[in-house]
Amino acid sequence: MYRFRFVLISFFFFSSSISLSQNNKVIVKPEKVLYKSTNQTDLNLYFYRPLDFDNSKLYNCIIFFHGGGWNSGDYKQFERQSMYFASRGMVAVSAEYRIKNKHGTSPIQAIEDAKSAIRFLRLNANEFSIDPDRIAAAGGSAGGHLAAVTANIDLFDNIDEDLGISSKPNLLVLYNPVIDFGSKKWLWIDNPSDASPIHNISKGSPPTIILTGIKDKIVPFETIINYKKIMESVGSRCDVVLYDGAEHSFFNRGDDFIDTILKSDIFLKSNWYLSGEPTIKEQYSK
Repeated sequence: MYRFRFVLISFFFFSSSISLSQNNKVIVKPEKVLYKSTNQTDLNLYFYRPLDFDNSKLYNCIIFFHGGGWNSGDYKQFERQSMYFASRGMVAVSAEYRIKNKHGTSPIQAIEDAKSAIRFLRLNANEFSIDPDRIAAAGGSAGGHLAAVTANIDLFDNIDEDLGISSKPNLLVLYNPVIDFGSKKWLWIDNPSDASPIHNISKGSPPTIILTGIKDKIVPFETIINYKKIMESVGSRCDVVLYDGAEHSFFNRGDDFIDTILKSDIFLKSNWYLSGEPTIKEQYSK
């Protein structure tokens, strides 16, 4: 069993360093917080807080999981998104999790870590001034898979944690997420449907937006459309935004970065996670 130490490395929040660059981009320096210790490594969350953060208030939260095929990547993939949503009044968090090329682990450990991260936020919601019932999970590619698993699959929790604290997010924002492993057996799992969000959607699945490219060869857009149909069949909202000509991992590039954040902002606002008008174009357009 993995040993867990829930220790806060950098404890309170009023010291976030925030400034404006020449093109009005809001710069937020994250605070690193240890959320989990395993046999392989310590894992941290990186907190990006609003401009006028007040620890006496409760904030809606969004946690990002980076992509990289469960093999590579780091929390900085979603640095701009985290800074942006902090500038819009949320507490944004970007998570580390175990990956193969650093820790010799499989996606199973990555899933466990994603669940641990959300459970840690909810368990410590008062300390972080987070509303425990307003936690959105987000991610791209493999990170989108992790977010979708936390919302839809009841397996892969670490039994040493307090399982009375839910690891399920209240909303999902997914960028070309891996949602189906098909029928092929993988070395790390006997039954691929156990780790395929599309095969585990049930009543109560949280509101979801999926942003994906029509030319994505890793995550076919037809699979995303099928996911939407299944979500709606159980009474859950699922918005899909298709990008003509876009391939995999398009969402961090150029105008697609701006538009995917704009669409995510609108979706979050429609679910009362944000208020006011989006500022992504003012911050990032040239």
